[in-house]
Amino acid sequence: MGYYLNSSKAFSLYKSEANKPYFVDKTDMLKDLILLAEQGNSHICITRPRRFGKSVMAAMVAAFFGKGFDSSGVFDLLKIAGDEKYRTHLNQHHVVYINFSDAANLSENYEDFISRIERPLSKDLRRSFPDVDFWDGASPIEDLGMIHEEIGESFILVFDEWDCIFRKPYISDDNRRSFINFLAALTKDKGYVSLSYMTGVLPIAKYSSGSTINHFDEYTMVTDDKYNRYFGFTDAEVDELYHQYEKIVNAGERTVSREDLKLWYDGYHTPSLGKVYNPRSVVFALERNRIRSYWTSTGPYSEIATYIVNDVDEIKKDVALMTAGEEVDANINVYASTSMHLRTRNEILSAMVVYGFLDYKDGKVRIPNKELMDEFADTIREQKELRLF
Repeated sequence: MGYYLNSSKAFSLYKSEANKPYFVDKTDMLKDLILLAEQGNSHICITRPRRFGKSVMAAMVAAFFGKGFDSSGVFDLLKIAGDEKYRTHLNQHHVVYINFSDAANLSENYEDFISRIERPLSKDLRRSFPDVDFWDGASPIEDLGMIHEEIGESFILVFDEWDCIFRKPYISDDNRRSFINFLAALTKDKGYVSLSYMTGVLPIAKYSSGSTINHFDEYTMVTDDKYNRYFGFTDAEVDELYHQYEKIVNAGERTVSREDLKLWYDGYHTPSLGKVYNPRSVVFALERNRIRSYWTSTGPYSEIATYIVNDVDEIKKDVALMTAGEEVDANINVYASTSMHLRTRNEILSAMVVYGFLDYKDGKVRIPNKELMDEFADTIREQKELRLF
């Protein structure tokens, strides 16, 4: 086991989630990923708002496929164990699992960040494959290629928080381009890749057909329905969690009702599932036996608030309508949200949808539930510049 290669970090994270009383089994997703890994040279990027279970699912993928540990004690009890290909793939692949936010949070500049990725990965590869004739000074990308050429090994790459580096103040436009080029060099047209599984908040900015990482099949919550059932909770899943809550918490001590969960945390629309709940908030409410907002109004929300304060493209009136419970017309383009400088009303609203502050359906955006409605209201009360009434 190494720091990135066949690391036990993902397994430890997923095991702890699976052992919690309010856990929803979404391992059916692995059936699709098994097929992609068998095809080889497969690449998918799934983007979702914060707090929608992206990191748990990325850890699940690495924990299921990865060598270096035995995760059967977890997965034998879950839905995927019934699949005919379960044993063929459980812990049978070399997995490179990287949560980019770890390196980004520890770094002060881009060079430090990328070094925290490349240096440990090269060390992992050279220690795990001592019989390969590695070149002196070769990059980990070259190391992976040499492993594949000399002994035929292939790899599954699992990348969490792929876009977190874009939100760091020390990153320049040149750094962003360098990172995109790094991801392309690591994954594109590489024989050693069985599957690349990437997740984050921001969609890949496919501004042209020649986009550097356009080899990824991209799935967003707004435009692509294939994987939506694995992120967020449906009504039926929340029903099951609430039954579990009733078993755990005595009737006289319960402060959370099933109706409360719907009012506070439901309301995100997906084309095939209808509305879905924010999973993190539902679990926190049941674990803590308390209904309240579990949203954290930092990071992207603060950045977007700047555009509202400055009333870019008269966005204040839209916010005023939505905090009054109204819907407003919008032309949502999820790729516009990747812009570092939001210039138009639709770009701002698109970013708010991508980050999970608004729901989008049939050409209209709205604040999806009481949790977010209260957050908007609190922000308006606290910031004099945002008082719209």
